[in-house]
Amino acid sequence: MDDAASQNQPAPQPDPHPSGPQGAQRAWEIEQARRRAVRDLVEQRIQEAREEGKFDNLSGAGKPLRLEDNIWAGDKAMAYHLLKSNDVAPQELERGREIDRDLARAEQPIRLLRHRRDTLAARRQLYAGDRRAYNTLRAATERRYAEALRDLNSQILSLNIIAPPALHRRLLDVEARLAAFREEFPPLAES
Repeated sequence: MDDAASQNQPAPQPDPHPSGPQGAQRAWEIEQARRRAVRDLVEQRIQEAREEGKFDNLSGAGKPLRLEDNIWAGDKAMAYHLLKSNDVAPQELERGREIDRDLARAEQPIRLLRHRRDTLAARRQLYAGDRRAYNTLRAATERRYAEALRDLNSQILSLNIIAPPALHRRLLDVEARLAAFREEFPPLAES
């Protein structure tokens, strides 16, 4: 009866996930087969696109590739190349550009105040209202400028945390810049 019972039972199946060296070898073989299948699919799609003429009018066709060597990039060279060729900059460079834009934006009101001061200086007679308006504008500009400089220093600190040392920036000397502002734009006597 044992023989009959054993004939009715299915044969034992091999373990699909064997352990040990055989399991590692089998996993490696499966991974290699998967990679070959993906590679073959990609090659097939490229060949189909080539036959359909989808590569005929690409920009830069027939021109040599520009492969500038960036000795500073190290193992990130390919990533930097891809970013550059797609007009995207690394995060630390984008932050540096943002800081430059914000600094220019912070100094724009100073140019406007300078123009206002020069316009008033060209007049023969200044009224008390003109002086009060200029002093109010001057005080508001100084406050905004000081706040913008402090925000910029915060951005510079953030940049210096993520950027390599070659891209670090010095903090802005807020007090020195404000002293220069006060020297260039003293309040006008209102009487």
